[in-house]
Amino acid sequence: MKELVKFYKDESGATAIEYGLIAAATGLALVATMPAIKTALTSTFNSIGSTLS
Repeated sequence: MKELVKFYKDESGATAIEYGLIAAATGLALVATMPAIKTALTSTFNSIGSTLS
């Protein structure tokens, strides 16, 4: 039982896990917004290209 309590109170590595979760959430947000960004950039560059032609 003492080992279980000791394991429960052990916080070593918690910061690394938190940073990993933050990085994963940021990556997920970027992947989720990529289609919208791609569409906007494509239309912008197409507009610039047609203006220059």
